[in-house]
Amino acid sequence: MLKMACLLLLFPAVVCAKTVIPEEIAVPTSDDFNLLSLHANGQQIYQCVSHKGEYSWQLQAPNAQLFDTKGHAVGSHSAGPEWYYQDGSRVLGRVLKKVDVNPDSAIAWVLLEAIEHHGAGVFANTRFIQRINTHGGLAPVSACNSNHLGTEKPIAYSADYIFYTR
Repeated sequence: MLKMACLLLLFPAVVCAKTVIPEEIAVPTSDDFNLLSLHANGQQIYQCVSHKGEYSWQLQAPNAQLFDTKGHAVGSHSAGPEWYYQDGSRVLGRVLKKVDVNPDSAIAWVLLEAIEHHGAGVFANTRFIQRINTHGGLAPVSACNSNHLGTEKPIAYSADYIFYTR
């Protein structure tokens, strides 16, 4: 069964759109509900690495600001992956499932499980996080070789994150 979510997309204009969430990344229990939806705008940071003589761009961390439905900056998203909210709470997630919706132009949509919480604010009881409506963020297409080893490249991306609680 496909789940529907109506999110307010902030960039470039505020529009309410029905987003079909693929079954592969559906929240596993019906006891959980959408606590908060935030828009992220920032970069996915990649580094040129070598593994067994093979060079490739490896994701290091996201670096994004989080915005509420009115377009106000309310937090950030960084390595971990971790989300910080303006009330001081934060949540660390672990990827459970991925689905490539637009593999030629955007990073995957994902379902994450909250594995660690800090603070008593809005993220204190988060159980699951979905990343949907992704744009950009794919690994660089530029060369990764011995001349670029250790080089970092930020790649622009945006996404919507839905935080679920019980």
